[in-house]
Amino acid sequence: MGKRIRIINEPSDIVPLLRAFGTESHKKVFDCLQTGWKTDEEIEKEVNFKPAESLLVLKKSGFVESKWRMPQPGKTPEKEYHSSYSRVQVNFECSVEDLSDMIMVTFKSDNDLRSYLDQIEKEVKAGNQSMNGLQRVIDKSIMFIRAVSRRSSILTVKGQRIEIFGETE
Repeated sequence: MGKRIRIINEPSDIVPLLRAFGTESHKKVFDCLQTGWKTDEEIEKEVNFKPAESLLVLKKSGFVESKWRMPQPGKTPEKEYHSSYSRVQVNFECSVEDLSDMIMVTFKSDNDLRSYLDQIEKEVKAGNQSMNGLQRVIDKSIMFIRAVSRRSSILTVKGQRIEIFGETE
């Protein structure tokens, strides 16, 4: 099955990539989806655990696509998933300070970043969605804010704005 190449030009896109493949369970689910379209049940049989969290992380990082499987007459449709990419090309330049922020955000625990996540989520829900506006309030670099937002399961980065994930889908 021919796959596409994921081109990463934005430095903060490296955060969800490292998070997705920094966990063995997420990697197992991704490997399972390399062979074709599979439902939750089929994935669970292959990897021996519930794949919901892994699918969420992989979908947010852009490495998994989903569609509805046409059911047999009288049955309920099921969502099925497959891997979107088989190769990655990374092409960006950033300061060492920004790179260190992104690596730090990637590997810190959720508790260590909770206050930043809560503050960003609160601001975005209040309507402050621009990077410059968030930078003034949070007093961190734009790259740090982008990295924290890309790590979140609730937030998504859209150009120079941050939105609630799924709000515009």
